Amino acid sequence: MLKVEMSSFDIVVVTVELNHMLIDFKINNIYQLNPKTLLLKLRGREGVRSDLLIEAGRRIHLTSYQFEKPVHPPNFCMALRKYLRNGTITSVQQYGFERIVELFIIRKGEEYRLVVELFGNGNIVLVDPSNKILHALSYRRMRDRNIVRGEPYVYPPSIGEDPTKLQRADLDKLKEYGQLEVVKALSRFLSIGGLYAEELLIRADVPKDTACASLSNVELDAIFDNLNKLLSEITGSNLKTYVYIDEAGRWVDVAPVCLRKYSDFKRVQFSSFNEALDEYYAKAFVVEKTTDVKDTADQEASRLERVLREQETVLHESKKKAEVYRKIGAAIYSHLNELQLLTQRIMTEKRNGKSWNEIVENLKAEKQESRSPAVYFQALKPKALSVQVSVDGQTFDLDLKAPVQKTASKYYVKAKREERKVKGAQEAVKKTREQIEKARLQGIKKVEHVSAPPPKTRKREWYEKFRWFHSSDGLLVIGGRDATTNEIIIKRHMEPNDIVFHAEITGAPFVLVKTKGKEVPDRTMQEAAQFAASYSRAWREGLGALDVYWVRPEQVSKTPPSGEYLSRGAFMIRGSKNYVKGVPLEVAVGIRTGDEHVNVVGGPSNAISSQTQIYVKIVPGRESSGKLAKQVRSKLARLAPEDMRQKILNIRLEEIQRFIPAGGGTIKK
Repeated sequence: MLKVEMSSFDIVVVTVELNHMLIDFKINNIYQLNPKTLLLKLRGREGVRSDLLIEAGRRIHLTSYQFEKPVHPPNFCMALRKYLRNGTITSVQQYGFERIVELFIIRKGEEYRLVVELFGNGNIVLVDPSNKILHALSYRRMRDRNIVRGEPYVYPPSIGEDPTKLQRADLDKLKEYGQLEVVKALSRFLSIGGLYAEELLIRADVPKDTACASLSNVELDAIFDNLNKLLSEITGSNLKTYVYIDEAGRWVDVAPVCLRKYSDFKRVQFSSFNEALDEYYAKAFVVEKTTDVKDTADQEASRLERVLREQETVLHESKKKAEVYRKIGAAIYSHLNELQLLTQRIMTEKRNGKSWNEIVENLKAEKQESRSPAVYFQALKPKALSVQVSVDGQTFDLDLKAPVQKTASKYYVKAKREERKVKGAQEAVKKTREQIEKARLQGIKKVEHVSAPPPKTRKREWYEKFRWFHSSDGLLVIGGRDATTNEIIIKRHMEPNDIVFHAEITGAPFVLVKTKGKEVPDRTMQEAAQFAASYSRAWREGLGALDVYWVRPEQVSKTPPSGEYLSRGAFMIRGSKNYVKGVPLEVAVGIRTGDEHVNVVGGPSNAISSQTQIYVKIVPGRESSGKLAKQVRSKLARLAPEDMRQKILNIRLEEIQRFIPAGGGTIKK
């Protein structure tokens, strides 16, 4: 059975890791994936990015997986963005030994707390600097505290003793639980859950079904010693985290330590508990989604099967009625004379003054004597002015006011009506059977679709925070996106053997060819020049071509002439420049497949065409970046093989926009 929620022991470990990894990270954005789950997009120094997943009442950990984000963020998500976006994480802490995690975030000089409650139904609460509740995932009034906007945030009362502060004498209280099994009592006393209560008893060599009243001092000593050893283990530096797998290959649990309870299980070790939780819950996500999809498909198939049974009942009844009505019509025509005589006789006797009772008595007497036509008589219905007869095994009514032939015609009309129903029911049955088969097939396809975890987020390379491409000769070329990245490129990433390019126009990026000490072919030089020209201001101004120069790193200086000042991102070029004249402005955006990702690449057309056959050329134009990105994505999908098209259409537009020069453009015909 999959782990439902994290224990206090788990939270000790995960908060220590998060506190170490996320200090000084900024919150780029916040997404609410479903009613109980948040995804925090975080940015650290040097552009390092991390995603923090928080599910109220269940888990908190970093994730390397991509999750589908809602188009319209809920109100709670919008409120968190208002107060926390661009805030800096200063600390991640566990409250006591409780299943509560607190993220301390400073924004505009004020410290907020995002309190994550991982017990019960769970909650996520935003607390302001004065400890007042600003917003919460769910509001409620309780006996011991309230989660209400504007009221102080109050922690829930502790259910059990804090194991980190426990003294040996405190364990003697276990005996007060009397005949209760020690595993249950220990779980309640320390509020550590059944798994860790059982683990402690296994390590202490105390049978879990031992009655608390019969616990010896030696056994209590062993429990206390092993509790402290377990606490030392989860807070130690040599932590080993595992996912445990049973004989059927099911992932049954994840823990920050090696558990003796699972000594017979296979286990997979991870480098961090965050990574182990991420992989484990990704598997849980698949199981839950698969179960949900299968249940939904089964429910739809069951609903259709109920409809089918009702339709088949209607079909059977209509067939039966049509058959009976035709038999009655045939019987009437077979005995037309006798039936006419019967109806005429009844009406004649009535007109001659006989009562209905007298007529019935005469007909019954004749029936007993078996004289024709009374053998057909069953009952007289004076109010309806009809007579019930039985002919050839069929019992039916004859209208005394109408000719017998008309009654026969009515039964034939009824038969035809039922036969039309039969035809409609047969078509409905056929359609429903097709729908059942389709529902089952769709269910199978959907189960297959969700039988793999969500895709992993591609790890970005260090140079992807700049403009970049790989040349036709395999050399990395990077360029600034703005004044800040221009400064970073020259100051941090320029090496003695690199080549520096710059377009002959104000507001152009500095471009580096990372040579790694190799001779740079002319082809790469031309591509780097086009890169520098295309991502300059000349693109926005709609120029068709531009001159570009290149120099050596030693010619680039941040020291201005006496009395002058160089702004951020600007540098002095000393000595002679080497020009590449009339460089055409043009870039290409293409698709390159990786291990499990479809990656967007962009840069000079010659470089991109050497890496992929799926690309689109762009030149300066008036189409906005957003609209152009949609057009490019659509065209790339049409150029791609059928099995790749949906993946390309799922690419976020921002990934394509990163390669479109500022000022928009148009697709080259």
